[in-house]
Amino acid sequence: MHKIVNCIIVDDEPVAREILESHLQKVDAVNVIATCKNAIEAFNQINSNQIDLIFLDINMPEISGLSFAKSINKNIKVIFTTAYREYAIDGFNLQAVDYLLKPISFERLLQAVNKYIGESNVEVVNSSLEIQQEKVDFIFVRADRKMMKINFSEINYIESFSDYLKFHLDEKIIITRETITSIEAKLPKTNFLRIHRSFIVCIAKINSFTNEFIEVNKKALPISRSYKKDVLARLENV
Repeated sequence: MHKIVNCIIVDDEPVAREILESHLQKVDAVNVIATCKNAIEAFNQINSNQIDLIFLDINMPEISGLSFAKSINKNIKVIFTTAYREYAIDGFNLQAVDYLLKPISFERLLQAVNKYIGESNVEVVNSSLEIQQEKVDFIFVRADRKMMKINFSEINYIESFSDYLKFHLDEKIIITRETITSIEAKLPKTNFLRIHRSFIVCIAKINSFTNEFIEVNKKALPISRSYKKDVLARLENV
């Protein structure tokens, strides 16, 4: 049976709702019925519409996402979204389809939707997820208690300090709590290059390089031994 997956987004953060809705608009097989800022609004949508899937924030005021998930019809599937890793076990104990950690990339969201379709055994429109082939040229990161947009074209390089990252941009620096490996997975490989366990550079912003260093915006960044072979091979063939 061909069908569209009807979903709602439930999150008390406006920017988080906007990011998810923007991602889901690129997936033809998914129809966003509504975005809700709390569980009460979500209950009203469930009572008024045929909902298949809910993208549900866990940490919300008054009624948490976990409490809300326990109260709804079990035929409605849930994909949890949160900024807190420690809720993962509780989320999966409720048999959630997936658990997405903010900031949520389009690729990671698409994995979760594919997982829902596989588990639900439904045949969606055109038998596959059709994605609009528009170029995504930015990411959102959490900084200063909000989600901040960073255009790829603004990034000179990214520097890691344990679980924190510094985005060195054209005009400013943005610091976010994130691992460099998770951010690397969200960046287009054609534009960015990992040169060290602590550095990712924008290839277009490289001024010069040697066997040991890469210069970006008058800053010399080291090429580590483990990355040297791949880095030099890539740069010599640009």
